[in-house]
Amino acid sequence: MASSSKHSDHSSRATGARTASYLMAAALCTAILIYGLLPGLLAVCLGFLLASALVGRERQRGLHLAPAWAAGLVIVVPIIGLGVLFANAKGVAFGAVAQYQALLHHLAGTVLEIRQKLPPDLASHLPDELLAAQTWLVAYLQSQAHALSGFGTAGLRGGLLVYVGLVIGALMVGSVPSPSQGPLRRALRQRGSDFMNAFRQIVVAQFWIAAFNAACTATFLWLALPLAGVNMPYTATLVGLTFVAGLIPIVGNLLCNSVLTIAGVSVSPAVGLSCLLFLVTIHKFEYFINAKLVGRRTNTAAWELLSVMFIGEAIFGVAGLVAAPLYYAYTKRELLDAGMI
Repeated sequence: MASSSKHSDHSSRATGARTASYLMAAALCTAILIYGLLPGLLAVCLGFLLASALVGRERQRGLHLAPAWAAGLVIVVPIIGLGVLFANAKGVAFGAVAQYQALLHHLAGTVLEIRQKLPPDLASHLPDELLAAQTWLVAYLQSQAHALSGFGTAGLRGGLLVYVGLVIGALMVGSVPSPSQGPLRRALRQRGSDFMNAFRQIVVAQFWIAAFNAACTATFLWLALPLAGVNMPYTATLVGLTFVAGLIPIVGNLLCNSVLTIAGVSVSPAVGLSCLLFLVTIHKFEYFINAKLVGRRTNTAAWELLSVMFIGEAIFGVAGLVAAPLYYAYTKRELLDAGMI
């Protein structure tokens, strides 16, 4: 009887600890969005994965460094890289911001002149209601260009937050769990492990998709169009935007499609149409890659991602939009592990 009672008490404590760990994980994820700490969280996960890859614990691959050396590399290399960048390319960050501001103003001007850009027969069939949409889009683009003026302070704070996150994530690899840890600590470590796995599935796969998009866009803008005698404005800025926006599933592709097409229309309607056809062709390949890298691993359909991203953006803004796929993948993994779905 005493043994049965002891086992029941242990099981009850484990269940309570697991429930508490779920609540703590949910509260932490919500607080990160409320207080603008999402870049730091992503950096923690990235630092952990980089250090783990250097240690080579997973799948017996990596450089097989000691955890201390792996953490040191992840911590020191970004500082060296920044030092080289500022020593040889002073002001490059502010120059990039100015380029994006100029691109936004260029897009706003193109939207305003859309009727003049199109053939007269086609322009005459455009509805008058389109003017209100043009006005709204121009105001939005100009407001985003103005918001970039405050990049200096926000960029410094964001960069510091990201670096601190990298340090924390790298140091986590060398931590050794205590053999006498309680049930709550074990449950929290399991929540952290599940979150890291979700990050690996979604973010790392999306990184390769974004790199594929950027490489194809660079080939199109820097090779295909010049061979046809077309010189697109802001090509380097467009390639960089394609990569960054491509890190956001689905919505990022829509953003890239819109920006690149409008930029093409600024040259001529034919160039804008060729940009649109190119993007449609590329994204057909991307759907295959997405299904292989993301869908197969997480069993997540496009409508699911769109739904959670819409809800995340409505509640938390851009941070919610970015975090929604990661949070959803993590939640789905927990539910699968619990046998609930």
